Amino acid sequence: MTNNYTKTLNKSYVFQSIVDKKPPQVLKGTGCRIVVEKNGKIYNDIIDAVTGAAVGALGWGDKDVAQFMLDVLPTHTYTYPAIIGNQNSENLAKFYIDHSPKGAFESALFCGSGSEANENALKISKQYWTERNKPKKNKFISREASYHGFSLGTLSISQHARAAEFSDILLDQALCPKMPVCYPYRHQKDDQTEAEYVQYLLDALEQLIVKNDPETVASIIVETLPGSSLGTVPPPKGYLPGIRRLCDKYDILMHLDEVMCGTGRSNPNGGLNCWENFLEPGQFPDIQTVGKTLGSGYITIAGVLIGPKIKSAFDLGTGMVLGGHTYASHNFNCGVALKIQEKIMKEGLTKNIFEMGNLMGKKLTEAFAGKHNIVGDVRGIGGFWTCELVKNKTTKEIFDKNLDVAHRCQDILFEEGLNVVGMQGCVSNVTGDGDFVFMAPSFIITEEDVNEIVRRFTTGIAIFENELKVKSEWI
Repeated sequence: MTNNYTKTLNKSYVFQSIVDKKPPQVLKGTGCRIVVEKNGKIYNDIIDAVTGAAVGALGWGDKDVAQFMLDVLPTHTYTYPAIIGNQNSENLAKFYIDHSPKGAFESALFCGSGSEANENALKISKQYWTERNKPKKNKFISREASYHGFSLGTLSISQHARAAEFSDILLDQALCPKMPVCYPYRHQKDDQTEAEYVQYLLDALEQLIVKNDPETVASIIVETLPGSSLGTVPPPKGYLPGIRRLCDKYDILMHLDEVMCGTGRSNPNGGLNCWENFLEPGQFPDIQTVGKTLGSGYITIAGVLIGPKIKSAFDLGTGMVLGGHTYASHNFNCGVALKIQEKIMKEGLTKNIFEMGNLMGKKLTEAFAGKHNIVGDVRGIGGFWTCELVKNKTTKEIFDKNLDVAHRCQDILFEEGLNVVGMQGCVSNVTGDGDFVFMAPSFIITEEDVNEIVRRFTTGIAIFENELKVKSEWI
């Protein structure tokens, strides 16, 4: 009887992830804290330190959002943008343009997910070169150990185990060359300065461009601050500016993927774009993808931001974007997203998450500095941070993949009242080697929240280390 009840309780009707196991269910939430049911047990005070997949900005149960929805709904629910537009999407596009550095963007397209955004960016980039009468430019250079989405096109420009699983139905990889990953913790040599490491990466990229013939390369695609692929590795000084210069030199589009790290999560100026930390004044991407915190999880929305160079080519060419999506630039979603973004700006929450997030990173770094434990590297910027887990901090030796250290650590941290994401694959995306845990809390966190996150995290790590020792899995 009990077994049958347990089976019914844990049965999932949603075809995602582990299909025969029901994941923990959030029952309700307020601010940064959630109540979760897991295997029949109720957890009443879980700090949501990751907001799904770096989605949350306003936290749980924001009362204003319900009113935003009521305000937007009567104006109109849906139009098909290829026939009849809507003012909400126009206003949201203008908001993003106005809150980015002057001259960065001139237009925007909104869609339902980061995968859709990056898929659209590929097609827009290809049409851009057609508009400029350069149809041979059909290659997309991206990085080793990268993730840009789960559609076939975005998997083609990614490199990880999921992409490898579907390799036989992806785009021809000759059209998707991969440049070396930017990962100083693992790949910068001991006798190599930061500048030398950056130059090595840029030289390797330039060689790849030349090898593939610049007249065939459409764009170079980079996650400004990688998320689930590597775990928030900030680009070293000069890296992104160097890529921008190579794009200019060889007439190639620069495509920055900020689906996870952008829209206020990691901006140093109280604005929206993560690249403002790294690019030089006057440097911008040509095309940029965004999502996640754009709707703060309350509505489904992502976007593609179009730079002036691309917009001009379309204006002087056909003046049309080939194809479209039924729910592109959805009236209701754009209207609610705009009100969410206006609230975030009005309350200074992008500034808050940058300061509180960096404080969290500083405290985590200090907590694990010089100690013999499994946290080998603490990295990130603003509201996006990662702890890489290693068997040996000195040699950076990784744990055996089969030990599943990241996910076990995630589970123990949950028991300590902290919701994080454990991932594998930062050392080898293809084989799944290398464990890390990342955090991306809501923009509303306070210093008290930061202190409690750090306390629960360090306590959970200590408990997990003891478990590994007891099982002789870590010596």
